[in-house]
Amino acid sequence: MTIIDRARDWASHDPDTATREELNQLIDSATNSAADSAARTELGSRFTGPLMFGTAGLRGRVGAGETRMNRAVVTRATHGLMSWLNDQVDDTPTVVIGCDARHGSADFRKAAAGVIAAAGGRALVLPAQLPTPITAFAVRHLGADAGIMVTASHNPPDDNGYKVYLGGRVASGPAEGVQLISPADTEIAGAIAAAPPADEIALAWEKSEHVDVLDAYLSRAEEIGRAFPATDAARSGLRVVLTPMHGVGGYTAVRALEAAGFTDVHLVPGQAEPDPDFPTVAFPNPEEPGALDLSMELAREIDADIIIALDPDADRCSTAIPDSDAPGGWRQLTGDEIGALLGEFLASHRENGDTAEPPVLANSIVSGRLLARIAAAHGLRHQATLTGFKWIARTPGMIFGYEEAIGYCCDPTRVRDKDGVTAAVTMCSLAAGLKATGRSLQDELDDLARRHGLHATAPLTFRVADTSLIAEGMRTLRSAPPSQLAGSPVVECVDLLDGYRDLPATDGMLLVTRDDDRVIVRPSGTEPKLKCYLEVVLPVATDGAIPRTTAAERLEQIRTDMAKATGMG
Repeated sequence: MTIIDRARDWASHDPDTATREELNQLIDSATNSAADSAARTELGSRFTGPLMFGTAGLRGRVGAGETRMNRAVVTRATHGLMSWLNDQVDDTPTVVIGCDARHGSADFRKAAAGVIAAAGGRALVLPAQLPTPITAFAVRHLGADAGIMVTASHNPPDDNGYKVYLGGRVASGPAEGVQLISPADTEIAGAIAAAPPADEIALAWEKSEHVDVLDAYLSRAEEIGRAFPATDAARSGLRVVLTPMHGVGGYTAVRALEAAGFTDVHLVPGQAEPDPDFPTVAFPNPEEPGALDLSMELAREIDADIIIALDPDADRCSTAIPDSDAPGGWRQLTGDEIGALLGEFLASHRENGDTAEPPVLANSIVSGRLLARIAAAHGLRHQATLTGFKWIARTPGMIFGYEEAIGYCCDPTRVRDKDGVTAAVTMCSLAAGLKATGRSLQDELDDLARRHGLHATAPLTFRVADTSLIAEGMRTLRSAPPSQLAGSPVVECVDLLDGYRDLPATDGMLLVTRDDDRVIVRPSGTEPKLKCYLEVVLPVATDGAIPRTTAAERLEQIRTDMAKATGMG
């Protein structure tokens, strides 16, 4: 079939009148006598093949066609998921469904629930516009066999996605409530490919059940926050600026913080309410330059103690702190700095319990190495995993896990995924306790550097329009890896496709220098990027100054070297 034929066939089976009309107009423009070349190109981009279901579920631009996120794609994906679930369990599969506030999210949630109920499943529908961590919480809390979260996290405004968790009778133990991995993703993808056209799939929205676990989630967040030693006066005395980045985390995070005793919380007015167009930021990700400008403006105005920034679906959490040396008087912490602070805090206040082996602190291999030293200092185990919480969260014995991309799991017994809300509660608990003793988060970071050495990390990211450049960059690096970085000889060069220590094979390269600098290079799993993760480790005297300027200069040298080594400078 030609692309025009495939488009016409797809349109004839599209159950959504809006996307069907959108596609028919595009077909007309591509085939009329004037033959609009832009329409032909656009049509081709919508039929480059089905939107692939993988370990991140589905993610793509919202619109008509097989390569876009739309009701037809969600309907067929859910039919495939239900076919697979019906093969896994003996009776009625239970699936919980949540969604954020992106374009199409509520419709996609309704379509998924309708398919589940019609296919013999029990569809438990959460209220619309709730954070992703609440769906992850609901899978374990309700004993569901699977969870669906309609979200594209911090992707651009035009995107949406479909994330799947497994639990109940399908995944147990540390894997319960975690995002799916192989072989489940491959098996479900096969079931989706075998699904009938969307208009031939039965729907029974009216048979779905509406459930609400928000109060249970907030009770747990309060329990977490109150577990840490800080007086009510210390908690109420911490002035917090909070931005949900136009996403769905504001209401939940404010309630969670207030329940834990943090009553002086100030939402950034222009970013407080959900808005799928994200009008005040160039890119809806707290890590992006400029994303916290409005937060810092408010923080200066009210003399805040801390800034908490959530991404749009509230599964990630960033933090900024006062810093007189930083432009504007505020500095955003790196994902690794936050991970080290939370890891040290949780390790210091853990309950010993009666487990045969010490608990585990876990982080992805591309995250910094400081957490391993923190774990050792507290007599705990440490586990490095592949990138992504589908790997981190299934670590047995884990009490805390993180990835440098501002994802933190502070309550793995209830939420087996990154959770920006409970991370915010935990970070504020730490900050309040420090403030009450006349200390700051920066003081805590300095102490960690004096105990374990300064671990400074930084990203180097190449975003491309032509994704073939990513593979070309990896080929260039593999064929001629650098012999030195920042003047230090490379003493370890590992192709991660061959595996590394106890980790499965993955597409990436790892380089370590004689001076203990480390670089890991890998393609992004969700965006058109080649990503380099840079780390330098510098010794610090017990009472000495922290050599942050030296570390920054060294990271900049390594950036230059890696841009050349990948051919993408």
